[in-house]
Amino acid sequence: MTFDCVKNTAALAGAAAMLVVSGSAYANPPSNIADLVDARASSGESAMQSRGWEMHHSSPSDAGRYSYWWRASTKKCARVLTSDGRYAAIKEVSASDCGRKGNDNTAAIAIGAAALIGVAALASKSHHRDDRDYDERGTADFERGYRDGLYHQGYHNYSSASEYSHGYSAGVEERNHKTSYRSGYDSRGGYSSHSGYRDLVGRSNSYVDSELGRRGYRYMGKDELSSGHERTYWNRSTKQCISVRTRSGDVDDIHSIPKRNCR
Repeated sequence: MTFDCVKNTAALAGAAAMLVVSGSAYANPPSNIADLVDARASSGESAMQSRGWEMHHSSPSDAGRYSYWWRASTKKCARVLTSDGRYAAIKEVSASDCGRKGNDNTAAIAIGAAALIGVAALASKSHHRDDRDYDERGTADFERGYRDGLYHQGYHNYSSASEYSHGYSAGVEERNHKTSYRSGYDSRGGYSSHSGYRDLVGRSNSYVDSELGRRGYRYMGKDELSSGHERTYWNRSTKQCISVRTRSGDVDDIHSIPKRNCR
């Protein structure tokens, strides 16, 4: 093999390596903001801005609030999960999550998927997909399902794709978060099941504990509060983690909390 052939083969291998970038390549936060994990959200935002990051957009979820930040000098996009008033996690994600074109495979897949369904750009972001590495066809099916769920369209999974179902459920969840002031907030879509609980507020502690068990929730633990106590329940089949706050023997609040609190 000649030197030129070796050189060309190495160049092709290097180019391929640059293109084949999986979601795991973004597992860690960018180095200049890694220290902000567990920082208070208010001070974290100030620090992000002072270090050259600009907020692109944010989105609520069951886990907390995701915000996406862009740093023009390094052409990097970072995703920050804020939970309980703190930066719970920071992760580098594809440039496409910040509305930019990148050289990574994830961005290329997003562009190709958008072209397949005839849209300018994907509406969903990496956290909506739970960081799953779908190929171009799977991403297109997910996006079509996500848009159908987000914009309250009928469930139309004509290709019987699990990616469409995943996307539809994610779209319905996003729509519910954006319209949480309305009744029926706990509805879900696609093939994903969901167990409601808001009707239990105001009932006795013993009744709620029994009823949650009947609905598939398992008691995980309790924390004492100055005005009562807070119990945590996990529903394995629906992947729901909830907090139940009790005062004077009755339940006065039930709300969804990040899944990591039940593990």
